[in-house]
Amino acid sequence: MKKNLLFSLLLTFSFFNVFSQKVTGVLGAFPPELVLLRSKMENRKDTVIAQTLFSKGMLNGKSIVLAQTGIGKVNAAITTTLMIEHFKPEEIVFSGIAGGIDTSLNPGDIVIGTQVTYHDYGAIEDSGMIYTPTKNPYNMIENPIVFNCDSMLIQKAVSISKKLKFEKVKRENGSFSPSITKGVIVTGDVFVASEMATRRLRKDLNAAVTEMEGAAIAQTCYQQKVPFLIIRSLSDNANKKASADVKNFYQIAAENAAIMVIGIVGQI
Repeated sequence: MKKNLLFSLLLTFSFFNVFSQKVTGVLGAFPPELVLLRSKMENRKDTVIAQTLFSKGMLNGKSIVLAQTGIGKVNAAITTTLMIEHFKPEEIVFSGIAGGIDTSLNPGDIVIGTQVTYHDYGAIEDSGMIYTPTKNPYNMIENPIVFNCDSMLIQKAVSISKKLKFEKVKRENGSFSPSITKGVIVTGDVFVASEMATRRLRKDLNAAVTEMEGAAIAQTCYQQKVPFLIIRSLSDNANKKASADVKNFYQIAAENAAIMVIGIVGQI
């Protein structure tokens, strides 16, 4: 009788411990951004929900759930919503490639997002782009135009980045370790390959990089009250050479973004 009671208590404790464990959500847009992360996971279990693959397991000693958003704001919002609804992550970290806006940045460099905003939401007038806030569809309260990444996650990312060993980036003038900076990330459903556009985004929004998913994830997390962090590794400088640079720097940018995420997860 006592043995049966002890067994039942141990089973209940084990069940509670497994299902009460805090989970960190990790997202990426493209397969190469997730290959390294998935390969480093232990006790991985894959689940398909609404045509989206979620992988749950251990990464760097922490419980995570990993998923690919696909390209663009709608795909990113769908995947983030499914992750929050089904896995209840304590926080969400998104990593991937981006085009550089800040002229001090080079392909391969990494930007830790401090703020995230849309560069294509609002009104286009003769005077230019007028940026307006999105609204929560439930209560129609305006969201902030700029979403703030979680300050504690930013601090952890900055701290761990100083200790990580990144892959060297081969450029025309030699091989370099990526620089790690903080900055504003801007999002739109367009691939930016225009110096005129980059000047506008830098002037209007103080953008460091531009990409296609971050603000949708930020808005979803903001409305659902989930802390988040966006990490971007540069694949190009969002200019006329962007398409060619992506082919040369995409893989190394994705790998270093994954290294960054692994380090951050270990600090959470």
